[in-house]
Amino acid sequence: MRAIIFANGSLGDAEAARSIVQTGDMIIAADGGGDYCRQLDIKPHILIGDFDSLAPKELSAWERQGVQIVRHPERKNYTDLELALEYAREQGADEILVLAALGARWDHTLANLFLPVLADLQRCSITLLDGRQEIHLIKGGETLEVHGAPGDTLSLIPLGGEALGVSTVCLEYPLQGETLHFGSTRGVSNVLLAKTAAVSLDQGLLLCVVIHQ
Repeated sequence: MRAIIFANGSLGDAEAARSIVQTGDMIIAADGGGDYCRQLDIKPHILIGDFDSLAPKELSAWERQGVQIVRHPERKNYTDLELALEYAREQGADEILVLAALGARWDHTLANLFLPVLADLQRCSITLLDGRQEIHLIKGGETLEVHGAPGDTLSLIPLGGEALGVSTVCLEYPLQGETLHFGSTRGVSNVLLAKTAAVSLDQGLLLCVVIHQ
């Protein structure tokens, strides 16, 4: 099952966001993400959060339309997006697309980038989408196939330590079983040579950022 989560950051391209939604997707709005659903005329299945960002009249309007409300206290240990991701996982989603996860608040942006690293969430394929950019997590033992166009940018950023045994296919600067060190920029700004490329990782964690032309 695929879930699409609207967070409360910046939504770069509204039309691109609308085009992503397909019949059968579970749509979740994390607090203020409900405003984006309203703007895009997309009815969420679930609204989740403490609702400090969504106006009470908007919340009531969605509730009258039959949207399920999952309310959490304002004083809590987790962000609304983390709660939404955990909810999607508990409902059986194995693929999750997150829109509007990035924005002006760097604390939220950085925290959201690292959410896919959580042990429970690593069971899901989570992609953060921001206009022409998409962000994936690659775990040790996995191969990520990337679809785009020649000339698209692909960057690999190690998380939490060294990324060991990094190999690539159809990238301008190839890697063959190499190590990317935590804090190094060696993996930044590679380039796709074909419509499909691939990145394999033996051990560690990599953020893969793809920027489409």
